Amino acid sequence: MNVKRLRLARGLTQIELAKQTQVSQGFIAQLETGTQDNPTLATVRRLAKALKVSVGELVE
Repeated sequence: MNVKRLRLARGLTQIELAKQTQVSQGFIAQLETGTQDNPTLATVRRLAKALKVSVGELVE
């Protein structure tokens, strides 16, 4: 997942992204480090919406 790259490109902190997507900052950190690699589709959609990208671009 491209969460970190996209988040930084949009000038968001992990906390800001977590608030926008209603997931924990810890979960965002796990996605970015690869320790969590199986989020639900609903979570992926919320992340994509908050980062203003398609689901496809997010998971490339």
